[in-house]
Amino acid sequence: MIASFGMYDPPWLHDANDHLWRAIAARLRTAGLTAVPAGLTRTRALGTIWTAPDLLLAQTCGYPLTMHLADAVTLVATPCYNAPGCEGAAHRSALIVRRDDPAPDLAALAGRRAAINARDSNSGMNLLRAAIAPYARGGRFFGRVIETGTHQRSLNAVIAGAADIAAIDAVTLALLRDRYRGIDRRVRVLGWTTATPGLPLVTAAGQPPATVRALRIALADVLTDPALAGTRAALRLTGFATLGRADYAVIPALEASARAAGYPAVA
Repeated sequence: MIASFGMYDPPWLHDANDHLWRAIAARLRTAGLTAVPAGLTRTRALGTIWTAPDLLLAQTCGYPLTMHLADAVTLVATPCYNAPGCEGAAHRSALIVRRDDPAPDLAALAGRRAAINARDSNSGMNLLRAAIAPYARGGRFFGRVIETGTHQRSLNAVIAGAADIAAIDAVTLALLRDRYRGIDRRVRVLGWTTATPGLPLVTAAGQPPATVRALRIALADVLTDPALAGTRAALRLTGFATLGRADYAVIPALEASARAAGYPAVA
């Protein structure tokens, strides 16, 4: 079996995520699960982790969940975070520009350059597309769009002047602010996107209901363990919500709305 917290697992948070996983794993073993991985998987691409038949627990993005993973995974829980732009299990993306950029609003960025982390990202692409769609003409708004691979690289592209705007996931931005205290001297939040459910924890679709229950019980238990208070604070983790597929329907609905408005892709 494999486990991964790869969506919010930069190198400086490896220790915190490892500590959290060991606590979860211990509780799963106590509950009688035998094939519990000792550590988190970090050497495989996230896409292969999400579709692995031996997946015990991993965090994915709402966009692939609703677009590609319908038959591959079972929803376990959606983490809640203490971060600006987060409300319970929902989160937004911050639309960031350089601190000295005079743009007063999104409309003023027509013809400029955007950075997205990936074409299959809800927070970095889908929410940005939904925000831009009302301003697009003929399917275009930006002069150039670059794909960076991660939110941190998108942020860095804006800071370096390679891009003028990026949509940065609220949790990622908060974690980056914790690590790099000077970020707000380099960029500013122009606005926030609409809210959608946050990044869910999933297990392989073939896992029995008893395993899903054990996972949810273990997650609930680590939230109240005083020994994990520092770990939870480092990860900005405050809770877990149990959402259904219908709760995530807003994500493909945003895509459909942008397509109907004549803006099928960030361009």
